[in-house]
Amino acid sequence: MMDAIAPSRPAERLVRDLDWNLLRTFVVLAESRSVTEAAGKLRLAQPSVSTALKRLETNIGKKLIERSPGRFKLTRAGELLYREAIDIQGAIFRLSTLMRDVTDEVQGHVKIAVASHVICPVFDEALAHFHAKHPKATLSIDVDTSREAIAAVTARSATFAICLVRERNPKLEYRRLYREFFGLFCGPPHPLFGRKGLTQADLSGHASVSFETDRLHDVLKPVTLMRAEADLGDRIVGTSSHLEEVRRMIIAGLGIGPLPVHVAQRDVAAGQLWHLPPYDKMPEIDVHVVWNPQANLNRAEQSLLEELLERIETIPIEERTYL
Repeated sequence: MMDAIAPSRPAERLVRDLDWNLLRTFVVLAESRSVTEAAGKLRLAQPSVSTALKRLETNIGKKLIERSPGRFKLTRAGELLYREAIDIQGAIFRLSTLMRDVTDEVQGHVKIAVASHVICPVFDEALAHFHAKHPKATLSIDVDTSREAIAAVTARSATFAICLVRERNPKLEYRRLYREFFGLFCGPPHPLFGRKGLTQADLSGHASVSFETDRLHDVLKPVTLMRAEADLGDRIVGTSSHLEEVRRMIIAGLGIGPLPVHVAQRDVAAGQLWHLPPYDKMPEIDVHVVWNPQANLNRAEQSLLEELLERIETIPIEERTYL
């Protein structure tokens, strides 16, 4: 006589019973500050979102969000589930793209997340060669902060990112694409504009503008130290996460600000920016290509990523260093 079928193990039961729409709701909750805010993003009534959270907590068997007046925070279990749910959501998001890619000709879509100051001939050449080789493939480039770009790669909503890197996620892969040097600049209205023979001491006490990541504990720490050495640390009158806006504030005369030297060269030649000291020992910053090895890339994505990585391998870093 056959034994009775044993009850499903907890993991199998979770896979069988879990409604994947609950995970989508939870991701939005985890990225919000309240159930009300999440409900607005989802265009659902607040009670519906609260019920969905309770159902998910029942299925998981763990409390996922601590809620009380003035407090809305993921529990440890909630943090773990959020990380996994992001991966699951990214995989589902990419299914339709992968299905469209079943053809003899490479055509798929490539989505790249880049930091706002990426000026790199190696990248431009890779794009040109890729398009000539696969003219039916499509491309989109989103300009984000470096943090947002890496988040998009982690979530598998971007093929790869080109950005600055503060801390390395062991689940992601990194290759240095190029190295750039930051200098200090001012615009035509500034009293130091056009003056030659300046020293760092001449910058002392002037107001400055900079990037939001220009902090001692962040990715542009070397730039923070350069400003501090010029005694520009205290009076930051404007910040932005986008290079174009930092450049705008510098040209408008709001203050002295940092920019990649090779990016600012055209504006210096056009008389819109003036390069200030230090002229040597400028901070060097590495810009990386970041991708998720767990992502199922379509053929177009795989082709462009391989094209870029091959150039990184074959072109010496000296030729990928811009000053």
